[in-house]
Amino acid sequence: MEITAVEALDQIAARFKAGVTVKDRTYRLTKYPSCFVGKEAVDFMINDGLSTTRDEAVQLGQCIMTELGIFEHVTRDHTFADSYLFYHFVDRGVVAQNQNTKKKFSWADYLAPSNLVVGNDLQPDLPSPDLESVPTTDAHVATSVWPFDEHNLELLNNVHPTNWVDPQAKNNKYDLVVIGAGAAGLVTSAGAAGVGARVALIEENLLGGDCLNVGCVPSKTLIHAASLAHSLKNTEHLADSGICINGTVQIDFPKIMERVRRIRREISPNDSAERFTKLGVDVFLGRGKFVDSKSVVVNGKVLQFNKAVIATGGYPSLISMPGIKELHHLNTNPGDEPRPYVVTNETFFNMTRQPKKMVVIGPGVIGMEMAQSMQRLGTQVTVLGRSGRVLPKEDEDHASIVQSQLEKDGVEFRLSVAEYVSVNLTGNLVDGLPEMSFKIKEKGVDSVTELIVDAILVATGRRPNVSGMDLDKAGVKFDVRQGILVNDKLQTTNPKIYSAGDCCSTAFKYTHAADFMARAVIRNALFFGKEKMSNLLIPYATYTEPEIASVGLYGKDCEAKGIKYVTFEKHFSDNDRAICDGDKVGMIRIRVEEKSDKILGATICGKNAGNMISEITLAMQSNVGLGSIATVIHPYPTYAEEIRKAGDLYNKTKLTPNAKTLLRGIIKVQRF
Repeated sequence: MEITAVEALDQIAARFKAGVTVKDRTYRLTKYPSCFVGKEAVDFMINDGLSTTRDEAVQLGQCIMTELGIFEHVTRDHTFADSYLFYHFVDRGVVAQNQNTKKKFSWADYLAPSNLVVGNDLQPDLPSPDLESVPTTDAHVATSVWPFDEHNLELLNNVHPTNWVDPQAKNNKYDLVVIGAGAAGLVTSAGAAGVGARVALIEENLLGGDCLNVGCVPSKTLIHAASLAHSLKNTEHLADSGICINGTVQIDFPKIMERVRRIRREISPNDSAERFTKLGVDVFLGRGKFVDSKSVVVNGKVLQFNKAVIATGGYPSLISMPGIKELHHLNTNPGDEPRPYVVTNETFFNMTRQPKKMVVIGPGVIGMEMAQSMQRLGTQVTVLGRSGRVLPKEDEDHASIVQSQLEKDGVEFRLSVAEYVSVNLTGNLVDGLPEMSFKIKEKGVDSVTELIVDAILVATGRRPNVSGMDLDKAGVKFDVRQGILVNDKLQTTNPKIYSAGDCCSTAFKYTHAADFMARAVIRNALFFGKEKMSNLLIPYATYTEPEIASVGLYGKDCEAKGIKYVTFEKHFSDNDRAICDGDKVGMIRIRVEEKSDKILGATICGKNAGNMISEITLAMQSNVGLGSIATVIHPYPTYAEEIRKAGDLYNKTKLTPNAKTLLRGIIKVQRF
């Protein structure tokens, strides 16, 4: 049966009071009635299991003394210490009242502040990935790492060392067991260990999860290289600034991919097994399976838990297309044959040769980012989709701006695919890469279209990792498409087990979302918190050029919720800094309530949109209206000035004819 925070505090206080020896004591001929000794209290806390070290016991004693206020030094001259000092109990009434604030005790007094509640009506309705053509029995596409150069070997030594020995502690009882060491699992483990919990972290594959190994880190490194190449090859833009480059820009693709591996290696110590062990986490490398509702087994060892967190992330799905899985299998298990480049994001960054022609299946975030990057690096890219548009969660005009830039870069689009017919090897090699025949049927076209390519990126969506853990034994319900079913507190159908990140049934599949879901889980699982997923205000960005970044509600969300709103827009074509940079594409769009300046949502399309969206997110989080943003002085000239100018637009709406007449009158009466 779950206990409340108040009950837990009462238990701590009761155990402390019952455990320490209280009696009359004398020091230098002065008698002190009914008191206990600090050093003896430390002994008790260690023997009773309230603390594991004397330093930890002193910290707990100081907390009980200063925050719960149930005892004090007999002359009020000292704080609690591991020494021969006398303390006596004081009747403070309700233990769960913070004696400093005179308010009801809250774990927020000790933990970093949670997200302010901005209202659970500011999360957009994000479209789900198109998984209809993917069988529900789709197997996990296993992550493989190659080539085994110095960078990847050091990466593996950090995030999955071959010589790792599981902890050999005699006590296999944990306050928290975390399965999965991606963003959510790592934040949960480090945060819980940091506040004194005994934590076990289980990871079968690579610590760091998608973000470090096959997502954020390698993709942004590749995007950086592609942006540099584009800047140098954009001779028209350079010539406009009086710069001319003689000769051609040379792309060393193997060197670019080596840098991707090097950057990943350089960052990997942050997520390493060694670092988390030093943080106080017991790290187990192996597959974790539930034995029952309160224990898991890993590498033959049973770990019992008070609470558990499932943070196993997701994996990319392969579409239902004859030949695609077979060729992907050859890519990860080539034997003596050349690897056909049929990849997902999990194997994309293993490429060492540059393909001549690439098909990208899926015009979502991953597909669009990698399509633009590869095109700018010299590969001819064709993006395929079914819906007739790109970036389906974004406003259509913003998505069209991005698509237009990719088309200008040379990317081709076929967005009305009716059927992915087949893919097979032609038997030819193109610069060492197996050539493939990729056939599709398009809507309104009777014939089959054949594309000859030497690389295929499948970016059609991701599935939650929910298989192979014996979740049914723990009483945890899940859906193979939605993931682990959680309530608004991220609690599964087993109240002792929580879930965070891409593996659970929430719409936000982002590293930063997983981070803050994990923070909520720590509070809810360990400290009787009431954090709600629906209260998290989560911005997100697509790192194409131009970028798109959004937070809060889109117009279609407001309409679906019956919220009346007004939109304010500022275009970078009127921004002085954008004009100076020759980069005038895009705009800022902010939606506010019809009768106030409360910001409901915003989208920025343009240069550095991902950085600029944080200002609006902070305003929404802090309940700062658009009109107030107009009073914030921004440096000139900057792109972010347009956010302030959007506030000016709002304030102008308050200048009614009557207000204008009044202001004119004030000016007139001051004239000589």
